[in-house]
Amino acid sequence: MEVVGWLERAAASRPNGCALSSQEGVLSYAQLLSMARSAAGELRALGVAPEDRVAIALPAGQSFVVTLHACLLLGAVAVPVDLRLTTEERKRISAGALIVEHPLAHQQRGDELPTSVRHDLTKTAVIIHTSGTTSAPKPVELTYGNFLWSALGSAVALGLDPEERWLCTLPLSHVGGLSILMRSAIYATTAILHERFQVDAVLNALRHERVTLISLVATTLARLLEAGLQRPPALRCALTGGGPVPAALVRSARQAGVTVSQTYGLTEACSQVTTTPVAALEAGVKDAGLALFCTRLQIAPDDEILIRGPTVAPASSAADGWLHTGDLGALDERGYLSVTGRKAETIITGGENVTPAEVEAALETHPLVLEAAVIGRPDPRWGQAVTAIVVPRAEGEPDLRELREHCAGLLAPYKIPKLLLLEDRALPRTASGKLLRRELTRRLDQAEAPRQPSDSDGQQP
Repeated sequence: MEVVGWLERAAASRPNGCALSSQEGVLSYAQLLSMARSAAGELRALGVAPEDRVAIALPAGQSFVVTLHACLLLGAVAVPVDLRLTTEERKRISAGALIVEHPLAHQQRGDELPTSVRHDLTKTAVIIHTSGTTSAPKPVELTYGNFLWSALGSAVALGLDPEERWLCTLPLSHVGGLSILMRSAIYATTAILHERFQVDAVLNALRHERVTLISLVATTLARLLEAGLQRPPALRCALTGGGPVPAALVRSARQAGVTVSQTYGLTEACSQVTTTPVAALEAGVKDAGLALFCTRLQIAPDDEILIRGPTVAPASSAADGWLHTGDLGALDERGYLSVTGRKAETIITGGENVTPAEVEAALETHPLVLEAAVIGRPDPRWGQAVTAIVVPRAEGEPDLRELREHCAGLLAPYKIPKLLLLEDRALPRTASGKLLRRELTRRLDQAEAPRQPSDSDGQQP
């Protein structure tokens, strides 16, 4: 199936509507189309043909957006490159692609392009590399159809304001950030683009630039609230995902007049899988939400979350037709999903299974804990010992014995950390906010941390 090119359709319906607002200024849809056509002509002059790959190694800004849409106009495959990667990592991602490392000149070469562009929904539009929390990044080929269905499903869950202004501070090399640009073109609405997350810049935008939606992770939401975010005038919803969102953080946001919709998603499903509908937020629902209307969810016997539907990358489904996410979760009687952790991260201690995310959530309810990470460490008696790394708040450090007692009121005895370590720096995370547990394991392997006394040592209920 083919559809009219998204950018051309948006320019025809709203030529003077704001397509992009960034540090470099504002572009209308007519201006963005003109610049993208010129850039597409330049790419074609460099030998780029339909289905060729173009690696976009540019910072988040007008040039990135123009190059992205130039690829879509040509039918070339865009490959966003994370500029924080090493030279060797960039080479691996960009192998076989034309690399765009400098803004295209936008010379008037677009007149040779067809006047009407159509997108084949079965064709690959973008290749995004996963964040690699448990392994090396892998390429995921997302089609035009994946992005279209994702945009439609998101609009049903969140509603769609014709004057929508969606603020993007997430990396464009990740699906959460790139999807904002794609959805905005499909909707013919405005994307507000920041090169990176900076608290003051985001606060200013929320207060003065009529931002209606923003995509955040738990850590960036916490930083905004700590900086004094209160009742942003135009914000309908802060879409928050990338990992577990502590209940205390959601409560703090609600008290500050910030409506938070928790979402669960992954690259292979083209961003959102579940999103708490805005109407449900008003009723106090706190889970990761309902599946998008076009998505099916199933929980396997081992609690793994399985997904199928038109947002799933074609090559990501297993032989049984389901995307096996590697995430663990549960569905309640209403169909709302709660995500409990990663299958590969499950700690087996004395024959009992412990989900790190559950222990982290318990630790983060303590008033002196800013964030926590839990991993399993080899233990001669239990096989693995539940080990917690805790970052204290600025107000002071928690007493470790008291922190264990706090956990004892929330967790089964075998889930209480046997080893508790204090960390004076932020926990390592991906750009999308997910904990890098392998980095924490590496840190502990390199530094023989002193063992903290534990009431539970030598006991395994």
